[in-house]
Amino acid sequence: MAAPARLTPAETAVLTRRVTMLSVATAAVLVVIKLAAWIASDSTAMLASMADSGLDLVASLATAFAVRYAVAPPDAEHRFGHGKAEAFASLLQAGLVFASAALIAREAVGDFMEPHPLRQEGWAVAVMAVSTLLTGVLITAQTRVLRKTASVAVSGDRAHYATDLASNLIALAGIAASAWLGINGLDAAAALVIAALLLWGAVGVFREAAGQLMDRELPDAERAQIVALATEDPRLTDVHQLRTRASGPYVHIQMHADLDPQLTLEAAHAVIVAAEKRILAAFPAADIIIHADPRGRAEPHGGAFAETPGPSTQ
Repeated sequence: MAAPARLTPAETAVLTRRVTMLSVATAAVLVVIKLAAWIASDSTAMLASMADSGLDLVASLATAFAVRYAVAPPDAEHRFGHGKAEAFASLLQAGLVFASAALIAREAVGDFMEPHPLRQEGWAVAVMAVSTLLTGVLITAQTRVLRKTASVAVSGDRAHYATDLASNLIALAGIAASAWLGINGLDAAAALVIAALLLWGAVGVFREAAGQLMDRELPDAERAQIVALATEDPRLTDVHQLRTRASGPYVHIQMHADLDPQLTLEAAHAVIVAAEKRILAAFPAADIIIHADPRGRAEPHGGAFAETPGPSTQ
């Protein structure tokens, strides 16, 4: 997916709050109807799907809290803001999905070894069809938000529900096949496939959250855009030691910029401030630090990481 357009923290907050509340509401509805369907049908695939939806509800509640906390402005104890709360919420999601997959797999293996006939198959099929529709609507809303924001929590939530959509379809197929073909083992087999999909989805969520917690650089295209914006002024001739990282809705940018050593301090300051403003126009939630170097006269400085190269732009 292409990098989304950067919004202000306030704009990001409005979008993420709305979509996370929709996520919570959807998960709550799915838990209720799947619980009723499982009690009526005794379907292992339905139990697997219901357990997953229950964990979805917990994860969605955590995400809803995280996106609200992440947009809180920096304070005396958190000078870089609170954006990494989103990544922690995604790690929680990954852990819950792993747990869900393990429980589902254990239940499915037992039922596969000793299959049993389903009850009220029509009711179970109808519930899974409704679940699939509701999940599809939620994923569509989340995708629209991610086109405008870089929320790792919403991204993790969407990955979670995308896996749910596949698991709903598999559960629907397994229940229908068991009911209409009379092969009871297909229901348990569907639950095993759901468990495998959940594990795959959890790995993706974990990797994305870990990347943000480990301060992974912004995509190369965005780094190149930052350099291009900074060097629009011909008096700022080069950018080096560019460092970037995302933290929830915020972006942190640091760089060294070469300036004509004949410029006065006041003129150099004006050039740097103008460069910051150009970058802020494209990255409204950015925290920017630009260090001015006299072109051709700067000595190595900056501490242990001073000469660490970036992935593509230095």
